[in-house]
Amino acid sequence: MPRGRYSLHDPHDHTPLAHEHFQCAPGPSGWRYVSRLTTPTGENTGSVDLTLDDLGRPLRLELHASSWQVRGAALEGVTWVRTDPTGTEATEGNVPAHAFTGTSPAFLVATSRLLRLTPSSSATRVRLVAFTDPVLAPRTVDQSWALLRREAHPTDNGPLTVDEYQVTALDTGEQHTVHLAGDVVLAAPGIELEDLETPPSAFD
Repeated sequence: MPRGRYSLHDPHDHTPLAHEHFQCAPGPSGWRYVSRLTTPTGENTGSVDLTLDDLGRPLRLELHASSWQVRGAALEGVTWVRTDPTGTEATEGNVPAHAFTGTSPAFLVATSRLLRLTPSSSATRVRLVAFTDPVLAPRTVDQSWALLRREAHPTDNGPLTVDEYQVTALDTGEQHTVHLAGDVVLAAPGIELEDLETPPSAFD
């Protein structure tokens, strides 16, 4: 069960945004990731709870940020309920998309599980609903994912397989690279793995 800490920063000006303290593991249903977010000074700012099924689809998502809350799942595309800080108003949404995304590294792992690309696969298009900080506003985005290479690196615990993905935002053409090892993000724009207590879990 990987457990550790990511630091999140603005990918453009590198302003520190938060620390994400996480743990994740494959389970009977597929994969689960839970985390809590804190400011650089240690104040709690939100949380992520994401469960995927064996095919990488979101069985359950619960996000908290700035007293806003989102609960969602894969249902006729993806469906969610967003609740305001007062708890008096809840807005439902539904989009014919494949999954969710956001600032948490969990969503990069989730998208890779959903697509299950190989280095010989062509680039694959995916439609996602992104919940943007700080109020978890929903926005539909189209991306293209390609697995550029898969390499095994020797470690004290045996070889570690690292996947390098190229992700393209189809509305702007902007490209970036994501490095994953099992269910841990090693590097991505705005994300840095600061601490990892146990090795990543290897997916089948």
